[in-house]
Amino acid sequence: MIAPDRVVQRLIALGFVVAAGLLASACGQPAPAPAAAPSSATAEAYAPGLGEIMTLQQMRHVKLWLAGDAGNWDLAAYELKELGEGFDDVIKFHPAHEGSPVAPKDAIPRMVTVPLMDVQAAVDKKDSRAFEQAYDAFTKACNDCHQATNFSFNLVQRPATNPYPNQVFAPARK
Repeated sequence: MIAPDRVVQRLIALGFVVAAGLLASACGQPAPAPAAAPSSATAEAYAPGLGEIMTLQQMRHVKLWLAGDAGNWDLAAYELKELGEGFDDVIKFHPAHEGSPVAPKDAIPRMVTVPLMDVQAAVDKKDSRAFEQAYDAFTKACNDCHQATNFSFNLVQRPATNPYPNQVFAPARK
């Protein structure tokens, strides 16, 4: 959020630019160039909240199941890559979390990495039975991680329905 004094400064600067433009146009002169935007050094960096990251993880978890269940191994591999990046983001932006006895930076590598690798192995083999078993083990690992970090109220499971009716999960015909 921009500090109130910065907002006032920006409004004053904008007023001067507008006034100069009006004066210049009245005199037949070209208007001055607008003031430069604040540099990235002064802009605040955005860091997604843990809830935002985990909501995307939940979406990817669902899509991973739907893709694997349909035998769309390319889409399943993509969702696995995205899940891995999401877990990396949790560790980067939320290495510790309020009230959690186990830090996400410790829990994720210890609890989620191997089950996620097992899903990847099943996807690489295009093995539906191994995928189901590995997906269920990965889901259990997610719930175990939630338990360890005091988020046990957040249980995930295999999706019972497709919440993405506008996406085709069957493999594309080649």
